[in-house]
Amino acid sequence: MKVNYAWLKDYVGDALPDTGKVTDLLTEHAFEIDGIETVGSHAVIDVDVLPNRSSDCLCHRGIARELATILDIDLKYDPFAVTPNLAPTDKIQVTIADTSACPRFTAALITGIEVKESPGWLKERLESLGQRSINNVVDATNYVMFAIGQPLHAYDADLFSMVDGKWQFGVRFAKVGEIVEILPEGGSTDPRQVECVGTELLIVDESSNTPIGLAGVKGGQYAGVHAGTTNIIIEAANFHPTITRKTARRLGIVIDASKRFENELSHDLPLYGQHEIIKLIEDIAGGSYEGTLDVYPEQKENPAVSVRVSKTNTLLGLELSQADIAAIIARTGSTVTEVEPGVLSCTGPWERTDLLIEEDFIEEVGRLHGLQNITSVIPESTTPGAVNPRQHYSEQIRKILLAQGSSEVITSSFQKKDQIQLQNALASDKSYVRSGLSKNIAAALDANFAHTDLLGIRSVKIFEIGTVFDKTESGVGEHLSLAIGVRQKGNGYTPKDDAPLQEALEALETGLGVTLESKSEQGVIEVNLSELIAALPVPSAYSSSSERKVTTYKTVSQYPATARDIALWVPAEFEAERVLAILQENASSLCVRIDLFDQFEKDGRTSYAFRLVFQSTERTLTDGEVTDIMDTINQVAEQNGWEVR
Repeated sequence: MKVNYAWLKDYVGDALPDTGKVTDLLTEHAFEIDGIETVGSHAVIDVDVLPNRSSDCLCHRGIARELATILDIDLKYDPFAVTPNLAPTDKIQVTIADTSACPRFTAALITGIEVKESPGWLKERLESLGQRSINNVVDATNYVMFAIGQPLHAYDADLFSMVDGKWQFGVRFAKVGEIVEILPEGGSTDPRQVECVGTELLIVDESSNTPIGLAGVKGGQYAGVHAGTTNIIIEAANFHPTITRKTARRLGIVIDASKRFENELSHDLPLYGQHEIIKLIEDIAGGSYEGTLDVYPEQKENPAVSVRVSKTNTLLGLELSQADIAAIIARTGSTVTEVEPGVLSCTGPWERTDLLIEEDFIEEVGRLHGLQNITSVIPESTTPGAVNPRQHYSEQIRKILLAQGSSEVITSSFQKKDQIQLQNALASDKSYVRSGLSKNIAAALDANFAHTDLLGIRSVKIFEIGTVFDKTESGVGEHLSLAIGVRQKGNGYTPKDDAPLQEALEALETGLGVTLESKSEQGVIEVNLSELIAALPVPSAYSSSSERKVTTYKTVSQYPATARDIALWVPAEFEAERVLAILQENASSLCVRIDLFDQFEKDGRTSYAFRLVFQSTERTLTDGEVTDIMDTINQVAEQNGWEVR
């Protein structure tokens, strides 16, 4: 948000430091600064207000209050210091269909105004923030929004029909296919027609049920203020943040007003917005204030939150006294009382909708005390106590299986269907926890066999050590499981997969000194590792770790690889390495791997069979591209006197 320095000074007074110090204070205690610029005679600071503070700090008063809190001073002028006491009116009526979607709606009537050009000071302040001046009434609504954060909208009252001497407003959800004509956007002079899908919240002229605006998003063309307007109704309301956000994002109308509504403004703010706009309109447009309608059926207050001194110090790594913590929280405008020694009851100011739990107040203590004042403490090194059998034997198993040529994998703990269902699932296909590893291992084997050529391996060997969950007599049980899988063909399990599985099992039996009883099912063996570890001797020390090999990361191509085989009869004097070198020299940079997979001699000649793997990091290779490379290799073979089989 762009903040005008002189505007901040109206609230803070002469205690406000220079712009450099202001940016330092905000950076150290609240927000990042995206830059400072000079617009005309105004210094403008671009403040990156985070979502958790957008409800109160997307305005000049909010940033000014934040600076006063950091400096531990009072604001020179605070528009929130006194609760507005506005005269009521019986000339306006509003019907709210769903008060959860619109918790509060206020409408103020001002008569006898004059729509004209805004005064210079007002235009300068708005233009410093990148806002185009329109007229004094519209500019006043924008000014109040940037001043205290409450979006407002002005209607020409004389363009509404009155029923029984009252202007009729309504707030309801749109009907599917309903058309709303909204104000022009992006400098255009033509209104935009929006077709609703039924999820939008509308403001309507209740007398005719005509939509006059998208609530919280954009005002309608209907009853817009113009040069001849003399009587206006000013709307200041509170709309549901999620409904506002979804409507704004779907229609691509993300403007200053919708950004504020979607961050859940305080339900108390509309009346303060009316108080400010009424004063400003009377000052720059004349007229007479006739009264305000305020519909607020279910009042909402910030909760009282217990804040423990011990938890505050533990989380922050500090040793602050209860009095220090209470004083820091009180600086935010919160009400702080002692419940008992070591426990405070804290209630945030009405405009702070983010102070709802103990951790929120602890965060305030940390940032206002100054994170830079919290000393980092390096934990003392300690000698490990008893050896963890699970860790010890899991590491042993890893070493044995890795030596057998297996790779360790980690698969998802969630399944679409299994024994134990979650109460709050992450997704519909992840609503159960796994009761075994075998299903995941089988899926991983099938999915990864396609990479064997690229990796230069003849089969896929993998294993996983992980926790599984099942039903027991007492409820839900869990244990550590080990699953080993082998796949030697791309079309699924074959009985030949059992032999390497048995070799892995025998290696484990030898390494651990146990007998394992487990049968292969579709190329996968699963062992209850918790039971196995419980039966093994309690280890007295961890095994020494071996020195890791230096590895270099190489970006994996997102495009598929393709393989071609070539078999050659070559004279006996051509060794495999020499043939391989010639093939590599002529196979182009798209050939990422060449492996010799068969060799035999006959009649004074040697037969070599090579598999060439092609892959690009930029695109999927076509069959024609690979064929052209293979044709080149065939020509090279002929030139060397080789016979392609």
